[in-house]
Amino acid sequence: MRRTSTLMALALGALAALGPAIARADSYWEVEHARANARAGGPVSERDAELLERYGCLSGSKSAFCKQLSNRDKKSNRTERRRARRD
Repeated sequence: MRRTSTLMALALGALAALGPAIARADSYWEVEHARANARAGGPVSERDAELLERYGCLSGSKSAFCKQLSNRDKKSNRTERRRARRD
């Protein structure tokens, strides 16, 4: 009986230690809120801008911030054309 209660206490302690890590995760609603702000004209805060950079804007967003992100992504995805080496 004592062994079971000790194991349960250890399990509860492990769950308590994992709690703060889950609370720091980005929530779906936080990302959607940032996207709604972008559709309304642009990110309101630095946190919104960070979330939009990480997860992206929706395709219908016409804010200057989202257009800037879209252009940046297009430039970084282009492959450079290279000439074949002639030995």
